[in-house]
Amino acid sequence: MAKTLTVFFSRADENYFGGAMRYIETGNTEVAAGLANELIGSDMFKIEMREPYSPVYLTCIDEAKKDLREGRRPELVSVPDSIDQYDTIVLGYPNYWGTIPMAVVTFLEKFDFTGKTILPFCTNEGSGMGSSESDIKKYAKGADVKDGLSINGSRAADSKPALEKWLKANGIV
Repeated sequence: MAKTLTVFFSRADENYFGGAMRYIETGNTEVAAGLANELIGSDMFKIEMREPYSPVYLTCIDEAKKDLREGRRPELVSVPDSIDQYDTIVLGYPNYWGTIPMAVVTFLEKFDFTGKTILPFCTNEGSGMGSSESDIKKYAKGADVKDGLSINGSRAADSKPALEKWLKANGIV
């Protein structure tokens, strides 16, 4: 039987919301991942960095930019022992500098995705998917990476209809 895993990287604390900074207790990507999970009932895994970025938004984006430029692979708190039992991975992340956060790269490089489908979704405040889909293809060796869904982060709580349409179009709902 086909099995799905929802994997996401998300950041709470101070975030950018359409021109203003706001503190949030649950990151936008985590909110959207939870809504997706309500629709598909998948197993879930949260990617967490052993040394998280700063809770201050402007410092965080500088740290993320440095990691990207240096090709750094942040150490993760944990990773699943295996993803062999899953044929579909719903992958959520915020757009960091036009692509996936480097913590997501760390996760992707841990596994062989041959024969698996990845459905990426990205939260952002207007920058869209950036190069994240092609970058996922580069790091998730063997995966069939489908067209992603761009979600406005400040409206993540209202993204369930868009998620449902996208998941239906990909045969998951």
